Amino acid sequence: MELSYDSLPKRTILCIDMKSFYASCAAVSLGLDPLRCHLAVVGDRNRQGSVILAATPALKKDFGIKTGNRLFEVPDDSRIHLVNATMATYLSVSVQVTELFHQYVPLEAIHTYSVDESFLDIRGTERLWGTEWDLAKKIQRDLRNRFGLSCAIGIGPNMLMSKVCLDIEAKTRSSGIAKWTYDDVERKLWPIMPLQKMWGIGSQVEKRLHRMGIFTIGHLARYPLKSLEKAFGIMGNQLYYHAWGIDFSEVGAPILSGQISYGKSQILFEDYHDPVKIKRVILEMCEEVAARTRKAHKVGQTVCLGIGYSKNASHGGFSRQLTMVEPTNITMEIYRASMEIFDKYYDGNVVRRISVALANIYSDESMQLNLFDESRPKQRELGYVMDNIRNKYGTNAILRAVSYAEGGTARHRNTLVGGHKK
Repeated sequence: MELSYDSLPKRTILCIDMKSFYASCAAVSLGLDPLRCHLAVVGDRNRQGSVILAATPALKKDFGIKTGNRLFEVPDDSRIHLVNATMATYLSVSVQVTELFHQYVPLEAIHTYSVDESFLDIRGTERLWGTEWDLAKKIQRDLRNRFGLSCAIGIGPNMLMSKVCLDIEAKTRSSGIAKWTYDDVERKLWPIMPLQKMWGIGSQVEKRLHRMGIFTIGHLARYPLKSLEKAFGIMGNQLYYHAWGIDFSEVGAPILSGQISYGKSQILFEDYHDPVKIKRVILEMCEEVAARTRKAHKVGQTVCLGIGYSKNASHGGFSRQLTMVEPTNITMEIYRASMEIFDKYYDGNVVRRISVALANIYSDESMQLNLFDESRPKQRELGYVMDNIRNKYGTNAILRAVSYAEGGTARHRNTLVGGHKK
């Protein structure tokens, strides 16, 4: 099955990735050159087992220390600078970088994919900034002059192609800029292997594709669409068209259309073996999801629970959802639905990741009274009262008892920004 690109939207998307963002921000704050200094960002300099969260290019090249190493693996060398992560600072710089992008395109043409990575739709800017190459070079210069930061930029006809172009080619070029078009699909996209190098393919999907005899993106493009849809459902359709470089995602859509679910996910500090401890963390997370939903004055009807098992488990875990009879933002109602999912699908494996989300969102005004539960309005109001207390006195001002029991994580997480020290 050969696909035609003639009818596809003609767009020009930049995917911009800040090089060694956390380490570079830390280096600049110390007056150091982020491309030449030897610096590592760690979770806690006082713990030898602390993880290296980021490293400058020179530290990676000259000492072989990179993200994921432990502090005790860093050589005792006077040239090496060790700094604690300051997530609040990184987030502030990220916001300022987005403001810089807004000088070139409207906000609806910007999609902040992560703290250090963004997509820009630059259609219609040629008269202002020149070609896509001209604008990419200008953005690089402005980021370097204003923040002392470097970036790599992938250019493509859609978000997928610009992202893969960035990861596969732009990051390896001395200029830090590369462009892919639909003419490059067969020559540049199809040879990609291992499959995980392709944006959107994780380890579990890769294993399943391997069992189907698919080892390159070219193999995936030539695999029958109906067979992929039978194996993966709607995701099979996406995998097929992505293998042909086709992506209809709109830059800015997730921001413009508003949040369609409220969720929380976390990687646990250690492997959790005890179901009681796991349930304590789930309750804490239900509390956070409910609070986020109440903050927006919304309610949700579908609870989604994801459980990720330890890497040594026989399989990755599960993700299931349950639609309740009535929409809610009451913590214990979300928790009871989560427990129904957990008790049905949990098989006793060691847990390392948990996610809870509330979807099918409606206005809080649509929350119905229950004739058989007169306490429901009081529970709803109690949630808002607890939120107000936390807003005024801090997130740890009022917690559920499980947060003080063994296995609870909320008290510590509430002292962090982005999972790390402020």
